[in-house]
Amino acid sequence: MTDTPLKPHGLARRSANYGDREFALYLRRSFAKSMGYSQAMLDRPVVGIVDTGSGYNNCHRTVPELIEAVKRGVLAAGGLPLPFPTVSLCEPSLFPTSMHYRNLAALDTEAMLSAQPMDAAVLIGGCDKTVPAQLMAAASADIPCVQLVTGPMLATPFQGERLAACTDCRRYWAAYRAGRVTGERIAEIESRLATTAGTCGVMGTASTMGCIAETLGFMPPGHGSIPAVHAERLRAAEEAGMLAMRLIAKPILPSELITEASVENALRVLLALGGSTNALIHLTAVAGRRGVKIDLDRLNTLSDETPVLVDLKPTGEGYMEDFHAAGGMPALLWELRDLLRTEALDVTGRTLAERLKEPEFVDRRYIKARAEPVSPVGGLVSLFGSLAPRGAILKRSAATPALFEREARAVVFDGLEDLANRIDDPALDVTEDDALVLKNAGPLTPAGMPEAGYLPIPSKLARAGVKDMLRLSDCRMSGTAFGTIVLHIAPEAAAGGPLGLIETGDRIRLSVKERRIELLVDEATLAARRATWRPPAVPGRGWDRIVAEQVLQADEGCDLAVLRPAAV
Repeated sequence: MTDTPLKPHGLARRSANYGDREFALYLRRSFAKSMGYSQAMLDRPVVGIVDTGSGYNNCHRTVPELIEAVKRGVLAAGGLPLPFPTVSLCEPSLFPTSMHYRNLAALDTEAMLSAQPMDAAVLIGGCDKTVPAQLMAAASADIPCVQLVTGPMLATPFQGERLAACTDCRRYWAAYRAGRVTGERIAEIESRLATTAGTCGVMGTASTMGCIAETLGFMPPGHGSIPAVHAERLRAAEEAGMLAMRLIAKPILPSELITEASVENALRVLLALGGSTNALIHLTAVAGRRGVKIDLDRLNTLSDETPVLVDLKPTGEGYMEDFHAAGGMPALLWELRDLLRTEALDVTGRTLAERLKEPEFVDRRYIKARAEPVSPVGGLVSLFGSLAPRGAILKRSAATPALFEREARAVVFDGLEDLANRIDDPALDVTEDDALVLKNAGPLTPAGMPEAGYLPIPSKLARAGVKDMLRLSDCRMSGTAFGTIVLHIAPEAAAGGPLGLIETGDRIRLSVKERRIELLVDEATLAARRATWRPPAVPGRGWDRIVAEQVLQADEGCDLAVLRPAAV
């Protein structure tokens, strides 16, 4: 905590510069009064509320009522709540992908946190890229912030099973491609996969980021996993408003929350959750805003020490509502207590050591004891080698162990269009023993590093019963996906990485045991290919051009270089 509390300034903070500060404040009050505020209200400390509601965003459908609940909390504590809109990101609704706009949302949010008069803020986010964008913005603006997530949707009972986006949608779609599900059935399933507001109901990226935000200390214990439609979620919103007011009197800044200790704890939690591979990119970006570097070699060390304890889809069988009812993050942190850096602070002002408490009840179906883990080792590993000099990621908790040590022939797709055009061609030269390789889909490309790393099994193999095979790419996969998939290969093909030189017929060797991913092609051949390689054209204008000129590689979180601190 800072030694000197920030003096509440309310509307007097960050006044426009007309060369006359008193006039600027006079003008600001005049326009505020046009909205019906009394002078007494305008004299109060101000809590900004980030509004990411959108007609395009089901995950954020509850944002209007969350804002009202936050406002209740702020008003009850004597403050003035002022909601303001920022970019809303919803994965299924954005072209080319929401990842392409994560940094835009972060830039928008940082600018509004920094430019508008507020003493603290409540950040309302949910869908995949929104929460990391807000945490990145908070890290850079460095004003007191409380993170409030919209929460996961509920799973829907349906004909003897439960369904929730999006692991179940991938499972059924794979069965449809394999001919085991009819067109009529897949249409029926479509209307059953997401029946409430909220983020995906499995341990996908949105849920993983909610848990990581809680681990980093940006919300009170237990708030990260509350289902979107529970009354408890509204009470959490009200508490967030009251907490933001307390942070004005006794500030705890994002720079005090995002530390080496808290980031290492977040990595432990990511591994124990069997969480999304995307979360590693996002956590790297958030930490990078405060000059904290994530070392992929260190990730492997942590992964070998940290068991998977949470049994949720896509790694296990449960849903987020089960995790929350089982004890949520407080129960998981208690299980991991001897592995954690307990000096880390949270927004309530307590250290992790002070927060840790043995839970009265834990449902061991979903949060396992250390002695009986889902897996004795963590869910993610990083790989290095001639194909990925700066690293790649494999989610081993969602992969097929029989494929962990493998040499395979590459079947290469030169971008998303090539993949779409050929993956289901009956004449495609491919067997289940091959490795599917997608290149030119990384952050530098117009594709925007989409969740295309979950390359579909070629339909002729899927219809023959093949459910998994080795797949590699420089893009990402959904946190709800599963399979033996090597992702985030860095440098990407478009940056001149070795992935850009690979051709169909080349041999690839994967060794999870050795943490290696190798391209088995002699250097003379690669040199000849490198001589003819050309980088992609830079887009002519706008956000696409900014991304192409500024975006960093996966091992640096895919942030924009200009948004990182100068020392990093």
